[in-house]
Amino acid sequence: MILLILGVLLWSGAHLFKRLAPEQRAAMGDKGRGPIAILLFVSVGLMIVGYRMWWADLAYAPPAWGKHANNTLMLVSMYLFAASGMKTAIARKMRHPMLIGVILWSVAHLLANGDWASVVLFGGMLIWAVVSIALINAQNPVWEKPAPAPKGKEIGAAFGSLLVYGVIAYIHILLGYMPFG
Repeated sequence: MILLILGVLLWSGAHLFKRLAPEQRAAMGDKGRGPIAILLFVSVGLMIVGYRMWWADLAYAPPAWGKHANNTLMLVSMYLFAASGMKTAIARKMRHPMLIGVILWSVAHLLANGDWASVVLFGGMLIWAVVSIALINAQNPVWEKPAPAPKGKEIGAAFGSLLVYGVIAYIHILLGYMPFG
């Protein structure tokens, strides 16, 4: 339990550091990237180990349709991650596609899992993403839309999303979680 909570807090703190303490982060310059990256790596490790170790009781009974909604939302989430990096058409229509992807990822998993470990992990990530969007919008109210991307990037984002989705599903199966029912 403690490892999972620490992992979520460390992830959130490392990501929010730039927003909550911009002067300190700016003073670190490029030399600050290494320590932040290490903190993020450690946070992911803590979240994985903490989640796997926490045999938590159910906080709620997920709906029967939760896994189906999870699979659909995960596919959309993967596309938003890819679209963010490749600056596809949807990245010109929404300001925070990656963070919205994290929100969808979190909601998807909360619909499919009702245990306390999932509530802490996915609920924590959901809160972090919403807070991040609010802080970014408050600090930078003017949004410059990215330039139009070539059609190849649109196709690449769609194909990459399907590929990553399949890899993630396969990893879940290897870990003993059946994502498809």
